[in-house]
Amino acid sequence: QVQLVESGGGSVQAGGSLRLSCVSSGSRFSFTVMGWYRQAPGKQRELVADVSVGIGSTYLDAVKGRFTVSRNGAKNTVYLEMNSLKPEDTAVYYCNARGSYVSRPYEYWGQGTQVTVSS
Repeated sequence: QVQLVESGGGSVQAGGSLRLSCVSSGSRFSFTVMGWYRQAPGKQRELVADVSVGIGSTYLDAVKGRFTVSRNGAKNTVYLEMNSLKPEDTAVYYCNARGSYVSRPYEYWGQGTQVTVSS
């Protein structure tokens, strides 16, 4: 059974930094896409950043220049370096892995880690 486990969330003041990590277990293959979503109270979950094999990285406009996503494909891990954090970045951040294997789509989610940015 595939599991994604996030760590690194917490509370910081505006302008601070956090680094999120997501470690997977139970997969026999490398995920096509790994990345991060977030969901703030009363809002829909949104894509923050992801990394696709052979394509590269995608970022939410609001985090471009402040966040950096990276991954270790061999280990199926993904990281999110968050700098210059703003109160509007406050949300639960979820690790995501998706793609297809033997023509079957898959998608996995972590349990989420809280990021709180105070002004």
